[in-house]
Amino acid sequence: MKNKKVNKLRVAIDGPAASGKNTLAKQIAKKYKLLHLDSGKLYRYFALQVHQSKDQKVNYTKLKQALKKLTLQKLKDKKLTTEPITKIASVISKKKKIRQMLKKVQHDFAYNPPKKFKGSILDGRDIGTVIMPDAHVKVYLTASLDVRAVRRYKEYKKMRIKTTLSKVKSDIQKRDYEDTHRKISSLKPAKDAVLLDSSFYNTKAAFVEIDRVIRNRIKLLNATKHKSL
Repeated sequence: MKNKKVNKLRVAIDGPAASGKNTLAKQIAKKYKLLHLDSGKLYRYFALQVHQSKDQKVNYTKLKQALKKLTLQKLKDKKLTTEPITKIASVISKKKKIRQMLKKVQHDFAYNPPKKFKGSILDGRDIGTVIMPDAHVKVYLTASLDVRAVRRYKEYKKMRIKTTLSKVKSDIQKRDYEDTHRKISSLKPAKDAVLLDSSFYNTKAAFVEIDRVIRNRIKLLNATKHKSL
């Protein structure tokens, strides 16, 4: 029999705010033709629905309706990156019912990508531990608080969002605490994740490192399949 190659590759990238996981996920998705989902955008999408409601309270019925209308294009809405949305997303992401609703969506992206894609790559905070625990490749990407604060501050400047570096640093520090101390789906590396500190990596170097991990994993998976035939 011929060597059967891995049909649909699944990659999970987790890490704290401004660790660079989204940028790297996009690059990996492009190289390997994977469907990419920034899971944080899903919570922001829900946060936008809450923000636009008259009483700004969580209405699960309306959120379910909004979920049916969800498209990847809607997740590119610039409104999702504004400060009010960020704050609401941080609050509602702690709600068990919200996480359960969005878990189903993430599962669909992860395990049922359209035929034109060779797999999927999701980045977030609980992808390798909760959403895609059987991912072929799991990466936990981090960086020092100072480095991440500077990165996020530069992002905000490009987006013309007025803030200060000290405020950005304080916000990230607060988010880190909330993410790691959340009762459900807390931020932590999966036991079998590759740990990568990007504090001293530029984007290109970090990409090369993760790309190497993925290529080696694919070789191993294909070799294992060949032996089992």
